[in-house]
Amino acid sequence: MNRPTPHYFSPLPPAQVRSRLIRWVDGDREFGFRTAAGVFSRGSVDRGTRLLLRAVDATGARDVLDLGCGYGVVGIVLAHRAPAAHVTLVDVNPRAVALAAENIHLNETPNADAVCGDGCGAAGGRTFDLVAMNPPIRAGRATVLRLLREAHHCLRPGGRLYLVARTSQGAQTLGRLMGDIFGRVVEVERGGGFRVYEARHV
Repeated sequence: MNRPTPHYFSPLPPAQVRSRLIRWVDGDREFGFRTAAGVFSRGSVDRGTRLLLRAVDATGARDVLDLGCGYGVVGIVLAHRAPAAHVTLVDVNPRAVALAAENIHLNETPNADAVCGDGCGAAGGRTFDLVAMNPPIRAGRATVLRLLREAHHCLRPGGRLYLVARTSQGAQTLGRLMGDIFGRVVEVERGGGFRVYEARHV
């Protein structure tokens, strides 16, 4: 009997691991990220993540959540852009969280921490000014909708959610569903087959 292929949005990633180091530049800073099999986009920083980071405005944020952090690119970059903020990186995949924790240390990011758990509940009831999310589309719409509702619940009044999705994988539908939850949603970036939406907690 064939074993099912584990999905990166899973608490049980593959047992064997060989990490690699990739590099990415944001502004005048070069970041190094350890990646491995069993995590999303292990070979390079994907186009959706790059577009998300182009769109996110962390100005004034005190507490930031990278929801579904993978190996930590979004959370770590935002922590360096907003050094007065504290950034929490959350993922259900223990390998991703271990890599994110390693990358926090590798990139000397004292205002960030990585937590293993499913969704906003892993943040222990804390609330945030900003949530960034590259959702696990392949985990299914029900999972993505649950995460969107959790993000709405953990945002402070006036807080913002940024979400990136591939246009061909239902980004516009996700934007409409975000509108049902948040009320106010704006498309703030588009390019490379992706769209980024900003929703505000009102």
